[in-house]
Amino acid sequence: MDVYLGSKRVRLDPRASIGKGGEADVFDLGDGRALKVWKTPDHPDYAGQDAEQRAAEARIERHQDKLRAFPPALPDQVIAPRELATDKARKRIVGYAMRLVRGAEPLLRYGEPSMRHGGLSAAAVSAVLARLHRAVAAIHDRGVVIGDFNDLNVLVAGGEVFVIDADSFQFGPYLCQVFTERFVDPLLCDPSLPRPLLSRPYSQDSDWYAFAVMVMQSLLCVGPYGGVFRPRSASARVPESARPLRRITVFDREVRYPKPAIPYRVLPDDLLDALYRTFVEDRRGAFPRRLIDALAWTTCPSCGVEHARPACPACAGAAPAAVKESTVVHGEVLATRILSTRGVILAASLGPGGLCYLVNENGRFLREDRSVVMSGAPHPAMRFAVHGKATLIGRGGDLVVLSPGAAPERIQVDCVGTRPIFDVNERARYWTRGGQLVRSGKPGAAALSGEAGAVPMGDVLAGQTLFWVGPCFGLGFYRAGNVSIAFVFDAERPGLKDTVKLPFPGGKLTAATCVFDAGPSSPPHPGRARAGGGRAWLFLAAEQAGRTVHRCVVVREDGAVEAVADGEGEDGSWLGALTGKCAASGFLLSATDSGVVRVEVRGGALVETRQFPGTEPFVTQASRLLVGREGLFVVDAQAITKLRIS
Repeated sequence: MDVYLGSKRVRLDPRASIGKGGEADVFDLGDGRALKVWKTPDHPDYAGQDAEQRAAEARIERHQDKLRAFPPALPDQVIAPRELATDKARKRIVGYAMRLVRGAEPLLRYGEPSMRHGGLSAAAVSAVLARLHRAVAAIHDRGVVIGDFNDLNVLVAGGEVFVIDADSFQFGPYLCQVFTERFVDPLLCDPSLPRPLLSRPYSQDSDWYAFAVMVMQSLLCVGPYGGVFRPRSASARVPESARPLRRITVFDREVRYPKPAIPYRVLPDDLLDALYRTFVEDRRGAFPRRLIDALAWTTCPSCGVEHARPACPACAGAAPAAVKESTVVHGEVLATRILSTRGVILAASLGPGGLCYLVNENGRFLREDRSVVMSGAPHPAMRFAVHGKATLIGRGGDLVVLSPGAAPERIQVDCVGTRPIFDVNERARYWTRGGQLVRSGKPGAAALSGEAGAVPMGDVLAGQTLFWVGPCFGLGFYRAGNVSIAFVFDAERPGLKDTVKLPFPGGKLTAATCVFDAGPSSPPHPGRARAGGGRAWLFLAAEQAGRTVHRCVVVREDGAVEAVADGEGEDGSWLGALTGKCAASGFLLSATDSGVVRVEVRGGALVETRQFPGTEPFVTQASRLLVGREGLFVVDAQAITKLRIS
């Protein structure tokens, strides 16, 4: 497809794609600008979806007059249309060119516990929120309402904030008609429905409501309606999706606060009061900026908790902590603490040599034998892996492999956004570079220029490919413009099978992860072993029609899709989070805040077949699980625990 910017024809090349949303594709123009093109009704992403096709046509029609009337002189933080893109007849608007922001992360990531454990400080989060507050106020001063204000249309780059998707802004007679469930003001929704649905026009107040949601999500890693509502009375139960309409928040005593979230008592009382009044008592108006500016964060020297109160909320009034037992019995579970650290655990794996891990403590990166890999502190943009005695640290397009007694090995890798793309299994390392998937190999193998023994596995799309590798095979995909390709590959032999019919969820893909089951050769672990071939369990998250959906797709070694299951984010089920998963011997183990559950493929469906309630004290939905012959290893930010289930 070609579009026109003025008299210049622009070909939409998938290799220039830099983003794919639910409504549009984004391309790098190569001149410091990006091109946003709305998906047409015949876009492959809408195949067989009549409602989405009609919405696409209505969206394009709605913007014909709106973009021509777009208000000028908006704040610099707004990534506004700079030039309109038209079809070949030069009459119909199909998108627009805008300033390109490089090296940015969506604010969504600032609400992930892994970012906080990976070096993102609360003070840095507060600074970003203060800048966002100023941007919102400046937008309002121009008589514009953001409307569908959410943490995916706020980008952060170098500590600065940028508001994107400006074509959905509300101004003059042009109303914003899209919404995101987690951020839409319930006062604008019909309270009789089972979930929020925008039914009244946005206002500046609704923008400030969404800002308050971002404050809570970014500072505490949980939104106002996170957790799971478990009332004692059956008559009080409501669908999780209806909680915003009933104002059932995390402040409610019958809501189970998510374990991975930061306790809300780390915030000062006046900020907590403002959040309570907003979400429970429906107070509206501009969010008090002084509450953000006044945040003074400190780290407790006794327990390490980061807080913004006069005294540590975890230690105040408490007796000195007793030394915890290294081994405890809880019902059917024998739990043994393997590691406890005041630092943070950055990576862990199980291999022939046993449990390996990487920890950052007191400004040093340490391996399981306490050897120092290097000095420094983790950065949120870093990715880590342990591969036998080697330690892999990636940031941007650089991957460094640190091995005992050897000079550092430096490898250039592709990035998707700011994420360096690489993975490991027991035998090799894998990465993408310049549109090729590459595997490390033995010296003397067919070498790829740059690394001794590196073997090209196949061609992929540079800057857009995600992949993972298991014991026997790997799975990956790339999506750009009209192209969506998924593939499997043998872990040893070159070649990609790119005919996998992967059922992507609709909307904007926001996260993806994968775990592998090698089949009957996998080590035994709690639960009945079951023979079967190798499988990849792929987990995808997407913003779809205003809500967060999760999908699990089970793919066999030959690329066949064996089963699919859908869920909603933060619903308390095994699909409520993408984290906390491991697979072996034909089934999946998933950590939830209520304990570990087992999931199997049965008749083409994914079925929860067993619960292990005795594991509840030792896991959260954010725990990393590793399965080995000795038991199930639970890796949290500051502890590793081995579980044996009788």
